Amino acid sequence: EDRTVYRRDDFDYWLYHDPGAPPTLDGSLADNYRWAHALVAIWSSHLDPTDGVTMDISPASLGNIEEYPGRFEDYPTFYDTADGGDPGTGYEFNPATGEPYAPQVVPRGDYTRVLAEFWADGPDSETPPGHWFVILNEVDDHPLLSRRFEGTGEELGALEWDAKAYFALGGAMHDAAVAAWGVKGWYDYIRPISSLRAMADRGQSSDADGDSYHADGIPLEEGVIELVTAGDELAGEDGEHVGKIKFHAWRGPDFIEDEETDTAGVGWILAENWWPYQRPTFVTPPFAGYVSGHSTYSRAAAEVLTALTGDAYFPGGMSGFEIEANEFLVFEDGPSVDMTLQWATYRDASDQCSLSRIWGGIHPPIDDVPGRLMGIDIGRDAFELAAEYFRGETTESVVQTVGR
Repeated sequence: EDRTVYRRDDFDYWLYHDPGAPPTLDGSLADNYRWAHALVAIWSSHLDPTDGVTMDISPASLGNIEEYPGRFEDYPTFYDTADGGDPGTGYEFNPATGEPYAPQVVPRGDYTRVLAEFWADGPDSETPPGHWFVILNEVDDHPLLSRRFEGTGEELGALEWDAKAYFALGGAMHDAAVAAWGVKGWYDYIRPISSLRAMADRGQSSDADGDSYHADGIPLEEGVIELVTAGDELAGEDGEHVGKIKFHAWRGPDFIEDEETDTAGVGWILAENWWPYQRPTFVTPPFAGYVSGHSTYSRAAAEVLTALTGDAYFPGGMSGFEIEANEFLVFEDGPSVDMTLQWATYRDASDQCSLSRIWGGIHPPIDDVPGRLMGIDIGRDAFELAAEYFRGETTESVVQTVGR
């Protein structure tokens, strides 16, 4: 009942948990398209650890999102366009200890870069679904983990626990891949590096009476997205760039000679030269953006781990992934301080993974929330099917189930 079949060019596209079509520049939600993609450029300006902006990255301030917007028109109230992040307000105390979570204040530009690289999962990595097996292994090795299936009954042996955990998570990751890539194939949606450069090439869409106006241009945002004017350092020797769009954003790999010692920094660049925060050898994934695979995988995994353990929280009430100053980052030098990635719940980790893809310049919000919502259904359905096998309630072969 979750499958929709579309047809194009004599080919059938099977979509599971179809979220519907995303906003386009020539559709009724063009304003949402412009806002969502411009937000990616705005958040690129957050990748500067020297800008003086700090944030508390502990569960005292991050996480605990209660619901997601169901309409694209509501996304601007969910994301903090100017300062980054989402409506998560954090938690009053750690349920495992009964004590408040200790604040962890770090430069925003360090956290955003660490987040983007921690969850990047590109070439030469365990990939997004594999990353959640790494997290599962960390959970399995935690001394406070209780290996009670769904949090009840007798504690299982380590081997039985691992077999059931891997089976349930593996099934969910498979289903997430099938669903997300089915949607990607059918909607064939644009990536930020293409949308931002294309809108900026047309001009600005904020002032119909202003210079370089085009209805399909990019919205201006003072201090972040502006026009190049005469006398601007980006104007060019002969003023050839006057009237073009410029971004105050991460300056890109052209400003890095040695990744171990250099940082590109944030500054004014021509929009036509904007890059995602990625390696120059892997600028952006070579397939459609909508929906975000990271958002779909991560939320599905979070639902499985929550159901498997019978507890929404990491063992001990939070995760603890240590990040060493000036050692962790690969795309450039950094971070400038030590930090620990602390998430109270599996869902909080998933939510931060989703945001990492926006700060990294890979996805706009349009790709994100639908992937999270798909992941919720996929993860819960996959775990319930796995549990039916464990309880002996079904003998249907896995091959038949996949082809169903």
